This record gives sequence, C-alpha cells and structure tokens, in this order.
Amino acid sequence: MTLTLHEAPMSSAVPVRHALLELGVPYERKLLDLAAKDQKKPEFLRLNPNGKVPTLVHDGTPMFEALAILEWLGDRFGVERKLWPAADSTERLTAMAWSTWGYVSFGPALYRLRLATSPESPAGLRSEAYASHAREELSTLLTVLDSHLAAREFVLASGYSLADIVVGDVVTWGTYVGMPVDDFPHVRAWLERVHARPSYRDAWGAGSV
Repeated sequence: MTLTLHEAPMSSAVPVRHALLELGVPYERKLLDLAAKDQKKPEFLRLNPNGKVPTLVHDGTPMFEALAILEWLGDRFGVERKLWPAADSTERLTAMAWSTWGYVSFGPALYRLRLATSPESPAGLRSEAYASHAREELSTLLTVLDSHLAAREFVLASGYSLADIVVGDVVTWGTYVGMPVDDFPHVRAWLERVHARPSYRDAWGAGSV
C-alpha cells in the first residue's frame, strides 16, 4: 500500500497531515507551491480537477476533499488504533456529527469572517457589518461546542480521537483569522490538550499557537 499526500503549508491539507502523523501511517509528501499555481498544472488537475489541496492518492487512486479523506483515514486506520469509533459503535454517530459540524457549519462561518476582514479580499467583500455578523454566528457555534466539552475532555467521551483533529484544526485556524476563544473556557482548555500532542506541533509547525 502506498499513500501520497499532495499538500501545502497552512492550507486545508494540514488536518490530513495531522491525522496521518497521529495515526503513524507512512506516506509520501508532495509539497505544492500554491502561489506558483502548482495546483493548476495539468498533471495535478488529473488527480484533482478542482485544483486544490489536499489530495490523497491511495495505490494510484486519488481522493479529494479534506473531510472525506479524514473520515476514510479513520475507517481505514483509525479503528484498529483506537482513534476512530467502529462503524457499529454509538460513538461513531457522535464522531460523524461533530466532524461534519466542523466542516459544514463552523468552517463556512469562519470563511465568511475571513472574507469580510482579510486585506487580501476584494474591497467589495470587506465589511465590518458582515464581519460582525460572522463573529456572532461563530460565537453561537462556539457556545454549542463549549457546552458539549463541559462534560468531557475531548469530542468523544471515550477520549482523544481523530474527531479532535477534524474539529480542533478548524477551530485552531479560526484563531489565526481573528476569532478569539477566550470567552469559551471548555473550548480553550480542550484546544490546549489537542495542541499538547506531538502530532499537532509536527503538522502545524513549531511556531503554531
């Protein structure tokens, strides 16, 4: 079996690299220069017609979309390593629900905040009113997560899992784009536990939050 991860630093590929490191699965890294448009070259578009990272190639078959890759890694490697619940486990429902929440509910709200505040956004998309609305939306979502984490140390009651990488890396990215977590003590303490793992530092870099 061979795995090749096409990735770029500080991109949506980071959670996939994080998961591979935590799982201890051997893989080959292919670093793309996004500024140089490596992701738009014909040879890469044959793997991922969207022209984006991450793309994971398993024995010659490519897969794209970070959440799909992360859940596949959980099924393929995480169950036997006790880092992802088995398909017939009730905790699989929790893992799937929160993982999807991270990418479908939280992630888009975070993207809206970035569009409204980033100097790289077109002027017509930058708006304090739009940013304020996105912050309110994120605050509501973080309140939900904080309540969930009040009764447990990690996303799953059984302990640390890939669900903490899926949700934790999205929330971590939020701290880079101006979304504070200081008002959510359970979220803050949980992030500290996730960030204390060696796989997090290896994936995000020594200077990460």
